[in-house]
Amino acid sequence: MNTNEYSLNSISGAIVDCSIRVHRELGPGLLESVYEVCLMKELITEGLTVRRQVALPVYYKGENIGLDFKIDLLVEEEVVVELKAVDTLLPIHEAQLLTYLKLSEMHLGLLINFNVKLLKDGIKRMVW
Repeated sequence: MNTNEYSLNSISGAIVDCSIRVHRELGPGLLESVYEVCLMKELITEGLTVRRQVALPVYYKGENIGLDFKIDLLVEEEVVVELKAVDTLLPIHEAQLLTYLKLSEMHLGLLINFNVKLLKDGIKRMVW
């Protein structure tokens, strides 16, 4: 395993651990924005660099069209975290994360749905 893979695996592991702590504290049923802020606080407490609602410009045929997607959390400038608070993760949620990975040229993303009984059932790790 090279250093970059170890780094990405360590970061994603910390994100999952922090997400579990947030879910244990709050439980399911809240707004996505609540989980987003609380997860960001947990990650910062762990010493990770986190940016919230990171603008991701949209280009069409090479031209910036003046609209941005928003990455929920970008951790250590390496891992894209897309949060949900929905009954069920759908293929469109996975497609959204893959699009963010492609456009941001990042390689690893986590799709985390907090609206589940056990958080481990709401986490999807995706690689681009």
